[in-house]
Amino acid sequence: MDASSRVLSELASREQALDAQIESARQDAAREIEAAEAQAARILREAGEQIKALTAQREQEMEAESQRIHAEAQAQAKEEVLTIHTCSNAKMGQAVETILRAVLP
Repeated sequence: MDASSRVLSELASREQALDAQIESARQDAAREIEAAEAQAARILREAGEQIKALTAQREQEMEAESQRIHAEAQAQAKEEVLTIHTCSNAKMGQAVETILRAVLP
């Protein structure tokens, strides 16, 4: 084997070694990309779950606040009805008393 053949053979060996390194690096990169995509999918899934949980919590808070407001309004309405009823009874009593004074000597 002459020197040029040896150089060509060595260059071919180096090229094969570089090709193997390139393929290995490509496979490593593909694995890293796959892992990053899996992590991104996990993060998105967790974020979606957090959004659902926060939405459910907010809906519960809004429902509780709505019930509180409703109960408060109902209590206030009952109080107003009672006040009006009491006032009406008092006025009715006064009217009856006035009529009785006018009719009876």
